[in-house]
Amino acid sequence: MGNLRVQHQQEDRVFRLDQSDGLLRKIMESAAVGMVLIGPDDRFMWTNRAFDAMLGHQPGDWSGKSADDMVFEDDQQAVRLRVAQMMRGEIEDFSIDCRLCHSDGTPLWVLGTASVVRNDATGEPLYSIVQMVNIDKQKRAEAALAASESRWNFALESAGQGVWDHDIRTDDIYYSSMWRKMRGIPAGEYVNPAQSDWLTRLHPDDVPRALAHSTKQGLGEDGYDTLEYRERHRDGHYMWILSRGKAVEWDSEGNAVRTVGTDTDITRLKLAEAHLAEEKERLRVTLDSIGDGVISTDSDGRVQFMNPVAEALTGWAEADAMERPIGEVFVAKFEATGEPADDIVVECLRAAAPRHTESDLILASRHGTGCGVSGIASPVRTEDGRTIGAVLVFKDVTDDQEVQRKLAHSANHDMLTGLPNRSSFGLALTEACRQAGDEQRAHALCFIDLDRFKPVNDTAGHAAGDALLQKVAQIIRGCCRINDFAARLGGDEFVVLLADCSMVNARLVAQKIVDAIARIDFAWNGAHYVIGASIGIAPVLPDAERDVLAMADAACYGAKAQGRGRVVATGD
Repeated sequence: MGNLRVQHQQEDRVFRLDQSDGLLRKIMESAAVGMVLIGPDDRFMWTNRAFDAMLGHQPGDWSGKSADDMVFEDDQQAVRLRVAQMMRGEIEDFSIDCRLCHSDGTPLWVLGTASVVRNDATGEPLYSIVQMVNIDKQKRAEAALAASESRWNFALESAGQGVWDHDIRTDDIYYSSMWRKMRGIPAGEYVNPAQSDWLTRLHPDDVPRALAHSTKQGLGEDGYDTLEYRERHRDGHYMWILSRGKAVEWDSEGNAVRTVGTDTDITRLKLAEAHLAEEKERLRVTLDSIGDGVISTDSDGRVQFMNPVAEALTGWAEADAMERPIGEVFVAKFEATGEPADDIVVECLRAAAPRHTESDLILASRHGTGCGVSGIASPVRTEDGRTIGAVLVFKDVTDDQEVQRKLAHSANHDMLTGLPNRSSFGLALTEACRQAGDEQRAHALCFIDLDRFKPVNDTAGHAAGDALLQKVAQIIRGCCRINDFAARLGGDEFVVLLADCSMVNARLVAQKIVDAIARIDFAWNGAHYVIGASIGIAPVLPDAERDVLAMADAACYGAKAQGRGRVVATGD
């Protein structure tokens, strides 16, 4: 079956999605007939238990083998010809009698029914499904037909095959006991051989096709040896029949005068096919309707499937993304630096284990937009543990990231003034003390306490006091360099950590702050208020956070004692 080659990535995609549901796999495994999936390089992808048992093999025996290894050498050419017709689109599917190679070396006759699954968008073949029905007994019986019709009829009956024999000259049909039994017709009951009577028992939807098929079969035309249709059982339900027949006698002008065939009840097979289609559709609807983006890849990390959410978030249409490396479609970067993040799908495939996205990631859309994203890549494995691909599930967390940023800012900043709070100042002072020791850097700390602030609160109210504190915070921040650290400790107390600043320069900055605050003309409800500030300065010492803050506080107290509105440094 060399013509059954399809793209490796496409067959992985479809088959992997079909296997993702336990019920779906159970249906295929429990099928009464052999079922085989043929891969892109004409090699086996999967076989069910019925197929392995039919040929006397153990699960996994077919691994690495090609379809030609399955077909008996004398029948390979005939199979290839039919496959070529199907792959060219001349026929959608076909059935053929052929011999397979049994594990004991003997040929085994089967009825093989093959169909090709194509890409909805391109029409290219994806993979082929082949169903095998054991007709070895039937074939052996047919081979002995010339010697003894009773012997082949008995063999077929024993194999559960209903036999019919149509004499076109007399329009008389013989029906075997098994043919009657499978339809619930009593053994001695007369069955009208007229085609019109047969058509009344068929499902209405199958009548036109069955009529056209049987007419061509009666004429002996090639390619019309098999027919599947629904026929009503005597208890009222419809059963699926696989009818096989061909002309065995012709008149002098070459017209068929006798056709012989068998009917097989394939209802269980058709039910399995229906369940398979339902589960596949259910899976598709589920993936299309969930709120997360889903991308599946093959074992090389190339895109095989995207749901609509994934298309919207990445900006890639599934058709454009197919067969591209996942790293081209799912482009994640760190929000803070813009640097590319690690490809978690590649890591997942390499480790054969789930991998989560890192925090603070932005998914860069193909359209130039971006959104915060989080997700997980999980490996897809066969029953024997082989990794055949990965599934990436991700979602837009832009709103969540914004909430987290606001929470983090609130935890480290004073809500009234927007300056860093006491907790943030503690961390900054600890780092400054470390730098003073390890890097020999000179920093200075200014402790600021407002003068005459309490009367504003007492007379104008807390709203006025809050407005004044916000104005003071703006002035303090405006007097500092960009690398200085200004914070509010609480109440009317502020600090400024001056980076790489000598005590001489620290006095200049502190005096600038004192003068700026003294110039504030604060009006509230027609009243004007004038405040001031006293500042104490202390050098930042190695590993002495508490001592540094205490010294600056003490210097500030000294400034107030000397009349307020002034700057005092430690040691003055």
